[in-house]
Amino acid sequence: MASILIHVFYPRTEGHIVVRTDHEWERNVDPVGVSDDGTNHVFRIETDRPWFYFKPFLVIGDETLPSRTANYLAVMNVVDERHVHPYFYEDPSPSVRERIEIPSDIAEMHAFRVFTPPGYYENTIERYPVLYMQDGPNLFFPQEAFAGEHWRVPETLLTLDSMNLIRKTVVVGIYPNERIDEYTKPGYEEYGRFLVNDLKPFIDSSYRTLTEPFHTAVMGSSLGGVVSFYIAWQHPDVFGKAACMSSTFGFRDDLMQRVMSEEKRPIQIYLDSGWPEDNYEATRSMRDLLVRRGYEFGVDLLYFAFPEADHNEREWGMRSHIPYQFFFGRGAVRRTERD
Repeated sequence: MASILIHVFYPRTEGHIVVRTDHEWERNVDPVGVSDDGTNHVFRIETDRPWFYFKPFLVIGDETLPSRTANYLAVMNVVDERHVHPYFYEDPSPSVRERIEIPSDIAEMHAFRVFTPPGYYENTIERYPVLYMQDGPNLFFPQEAFAGEHWRVPETLLTLDSMNLIRKTVVVGIYPNERIDEYTKPGYEEYGRFLVNDLKPFIDSSYRTLTEPFHTAVMGSSLGGVVSFYIAWQHPDVFGKAACMSSTFGFRDDLMQRVMSEEKRPIQIYLDSGWPEDNYEATRSMRDLLVRRGYEFGVDLLYFAFPEADHNEREWGMRSHIPYQFFFGRGAVRRTERD
């Protein structure tokens, strides 16, 4: 028989928290302890099974409200604690905010949208990693996207969360002004400074974010992949992860030369492309160069090539779940899980 501690974090409420498990869904399990501020209910679950599902419930008087999240998965003998941040009421706020613009002394004003996960405004304890994505019009809505094909970013992230695969993540989709100029050298230098000095401070002050580089990623496709690589390489103390899909490395940039001549950056990099074409050769070249410079597969580098995959939004959206899992995944690590 093994045991695991489940920590349920929720703002202080007039009621109390219980959990139920798939051992017996109708039976309440009471906490073995509650923090002094009433925000952390701790449960000890014992089982002889290798895994089980559980769900928190909020009990207020005669009313018992189930968590609106999918059932949580606990895997035994891998971690000894599980931390969750449920929400219990329907989230009336739209998950993708209206277009926002902020002033900048560095670059021309950019519009952007922010995706917040369900429960963001109810469970105010949780803080989130942030993904900054290029080509904002192609991320959220078909009516904005090129040829009507969008990445379905919220849908993919919500599915991965329901599968207990990733942490909930805030996404910032940035709308380009002059895409070719901003996503290549030298224009991406100014654009990168805008993200570092203007946009990220605004997001961190306006939303409950995890601000460290390990929790902050950039992502894009084609030229958007090039600028994402540049931003993380140039500013590794701010952006610790870069996903670069079908990237046009070598077109109006000097990134390969920089990787060859400069110190290795403490960042995680995801590369992919389709084949044939789809910048397959340029991506392979960058992959081989990164390996030569000491990047290790599965640790700080991940690379895939997709046979017959074309250069379009539909293909990038379909495989976007891979870098999401690489950057924000709930990995099987032999330590206390504190996410």
